Amino acid sequence: MASIARKNLFEDIPRFLVAQAGIMFAVSLVTIQLGILKGFSRSTAIVIDHARADLWVTSKEMVYFELTSALPADYLTEAEKVVGVDRAEVLLLRSGRWRDANGKLAPVRIFGFNPEGQLFAGWQVLQGKVEDLKQPYTVMLDQDSRRSLGINQVSSQGSIGFLPATAVGFLDDVQSNASSPFLFASLETANAYGTAELSSSINCTRQSNGELNCTNRFQNRPLGQKVGEIQPPARLNLGDPITYILIRAKPGENLDRLKQRLREALPATEVYTQREMAALTRNYWEERTGVGFILGLGAAVGFIVGMVVVGQILYSSVADHMREFGTLKAMGASNWVIYRVIIEQALWMSILGYIPSILLCVGLGHWTQAAKGVMILIEPTTAAGVFVLTVVMCIGSALFAVQKVTRVDPAIVFKA
Repeated sequence: MASIARKNLFEDIPRFLVAQAGIMFAVSLVTIQLGILKGFSRSTAIVIDHARADLWVTSKEMVYFELTSALPADYLTEAEKVVGVDRAEVLLLRSGRWRDANGKLAPVRIFGFNPEGQLFAGWQVLQGKVEDLKQPYTVMLDQDSRRSLGINQVSSQGSIGFLPATAVGFLDDVQSNASSPFLFASLETANAYGTAELSSSINCTRQSNGELNCTNRFQNRPLGQKVGEIQPPARLNLGDPITYILIRAKPGENLDRLKQRLREALPATEVYTQREMAALTRNYWEERTGVGFILGLGAAVGFIVGMVVVGQILYSSVADHMREFGTLKAMGASNWVIYRVIIEQALWMSILGYIPSILLCVGLGHWTQAAKGVMILIEPTTAAGVFVLTVVMCIGSALFAVQKVTRVDPAIVFKA
């Protein structure tokens, strides 16, 4: 029976190629949509994945990685005193406006960390050294962000506010597709960039009881405003807000108990493991922003298109070979034998449509990553899932064609 299935499939090559083109389109659409969703989701927490911290201490108000409230800087000292904490490091998250050498503006997210630390910078450095960030007003960035920030090479310069910024290295795979370009700097430099577009003033008034009431007022600094000689960034002090405290537990420490001790020692905070932190961020983008729904809808449309195309082709093929099927039934073949022929055709179509499609998508994924920095992530599990989906799509379509064969009259063989 296998020969009948292949004969029906390959006897009309142009029609076969049209059918395979339709399947390839459907499989590619499903694969690309799922790949974009996977790649997008992965990128949103890629900075967390690269870190080497056991626990992340953050504000209780945190929504996701890039949206949270500040913590007092003295929480770092308090965290270090908690039983079970082996090491604690500060991570700052600031926003700024990058101005390249040609004056073009771009929003950036600035991460401040200790270049000599051990818990944050776990990424691959393509060019430069993390230690170079100890120099004032230097930054590192993902290699895919260079174009958007007008940075051609190491030592290229731009500015944030009135402060200079010099690129001292490039990183691999640290940029989120959902965010502005990331810049990585020392704690002092990142803190200085965070207020570089602000000017501050302190107004104090004496109360009737003799106490001073002081207000620190911040306002945007006018663009192009002249400032005096630029001083090296100041060290963090207790008045500077911080964003996260990264914790490394002592060997053998129970993380659940350590989380509880940290919550009790640091009021209004929440503590997450690295995996919980990444999952929380990815869930935010997939479920609360509608991105997951939109890309999932695209994959569903691809699946439906594929079913329609394969169904039409198989139904047409069955109609063209009705006399052959009638002959088989006249010879005593059961309906199940006929079903096997049609289902085998569907299996061949799924395999021959899937292989070139997945190769095309893998190639496209490499190109988009290299040219645009957009990842189409096709993991082995995704590829296997799409193959199963393709087989289901083709077999499901074959069931429509089977309905026509079950009603065929063997006497059709003897009709003119």
